[in-house]
Amino acid sequence: MKNDIPVYDISTFEEYKNAGILVSRFGHYSKQYLHLHSAHRHSFYHMVCFTKGSGLQTIDFKNYPVLPGMIYFMTPGQVHSWAFESEVEGYIINFSENYFKSFLYNPLYLENFSFFDEHSGDAVLVLPEQTMTKVVSLFEEILHEGKESRPFDADLVKLLMLNIFIQVSRGLSLKQQPQTNSYNQTLLKSFKKLIETNFIELRFPKQYAELLYITPNHLNALCNDLLGISAGQLIRDRVILEAKRLLINMELSIAEISEKLAFSDPSYFIKFFKKQVDSTPDKFRKQDK
Repeated sequence: MKNDIPVYDISTFEEYKNAGILVSRFGHYSKQYLHLHSAHRHSFYHMVCFTKGSGLQTIDFKNYPVLPGMIYFMTPGQVHSWAFESEVEGYIINFSENYFKSFLYNPLYLENFSFFDEHSGDAVLVLPEQTMTKVVSLFEEILHEGKESRPFDADLVKLLMLNIFIQVSRGLSLKQQPQTNSYNQTLLKSFKKLIETNFIELRFPKQYAELLYITPNHLNALCNDLLGISAGQLIRDRVILEAKRLLINMELSIAEISEKLAFSDPSYFIKFFKKQVDSTPDKFRKQDK
């Protein structure tokens, strides 16, 4: 079986592999790992804050400008690339999925932050000036802790990182999003989790409704109320995202991608993709080159 696009583990960064974390000034990182400018995936969490520079970055086939004051968060499995137009500076932290699990009583704590949900729309942000000042100060403290070995330095780095997450989240709260039923939000989060682990095998809302112990009508109404799309469309969007991730690997044929996504026939996959994207898989692949 041919490999997918490059997937980098935290162990790729040898000097940090034992700690499960990489912390660096972005300019140094960008020059040291030039191959990471091309499309690739991570098996770890990835956070970048830009303080200087311009250009374009692509995260799961959506383009975002590179701007001073911008911070973005990526979860394991997402595809991204950079195309810088000028010298870029800032901060980067990569950390493994298990980095906080032995430190926090609640192993799902990061799920409290909307920017670690790739579907939330909060993963790429331009920070308010006051928040940016606080965040830059915290990044500098983290870099300082890495210069020498001192008691509890690893724990302090985790605390400083959590402080960054909290400061960014507080900045987000200024958007004053309307209050929604917490039960419905929890149910939607559970539905998204189930899609993430089952979208290849389970394609119909009724299958997920059974797992959630609710009716398909309830699930569909929930998605329409909170997201403005149907439950079925949310499932189809996840299938299409994975198809796009696979299509940028030029070594995989359309038939192989169809098989990976459990379509019974390549022609059915092509029809499905064209209906959702308004482009054939082959045209999409050529456009993304």
